[in-house]
Amino acid sequence: MLELIKARRSIRKYTSEPVGDEQIKMLLEAAMAAPSASNRQPWEFVVVRDAKLRQALSQVHPWAGMAARAPVVIVVCGRAGASHHWVEDCSAATENLLLAVAALGLGAVWIAVYPDAERQATVRRILHMPQSLQVLCLVPLGHPAEMKPPHTKYDPAKVHYDSF
Repeated sequence: MLELIKARRSIRKYTSEPVGDEQIKMLLEAAMAAPSASNRQPWEFVVVRDAKLRQALSQVHPWAGMAARAPVVIVVCGRAGASHHWVEDCSAATENLLLAVAALGLGAVWIAVYPDAERQATVRRILHMPQSLQVLCLVPLGHPAEMKPPHTKYDPAKVHYDSF
C-alpha cells in the first residue's frame, strides 16, 4: 500500500484505449469505501464518457483541457444537505478513487471545482444536475500515455511531536 501511495501521480495524458465497465465499477466501489462522518455517505458520482460532454467539461477550468482527451471523466459531487462534512467525505472518496486508479494501472488527475460557485454551476448545467448537488471535482482518467516515477513529498520540517 505504501508503494502504491507513492506511485499515485497526477496523469494528464491518456491513450485512446477505453476504460472498461468493470474497471469503472471497481473504481467507484473503492471511492464509496471511503470513511464518512456519521456514515452519511453524501457522495454522488457522474461517469462521463460522451465526447461532447467531456469537451464541455474541459472548458470549465483553465487547467481542465485533458478532460476532453480522457476516455472517462468522473465528476465527484456531494449533497451538502446530507452532511456538514460532505467536502471531507467526498475528498476521502476522491483519494480512494485515485489510489484505485493507480492500482489498476490507469492514470488520473484531480481537478478542483469546489468552492468556485460559477464552475459548479457550469458543471451542473452541462450534466443537467440538480441544484442541491455540490461539485467537488472532476477526475479525468484513462490508460496513461505518460509515466512518472514514484515519489514522496515527505518534509520533516512539517512534522511536530507532542507540540508545535
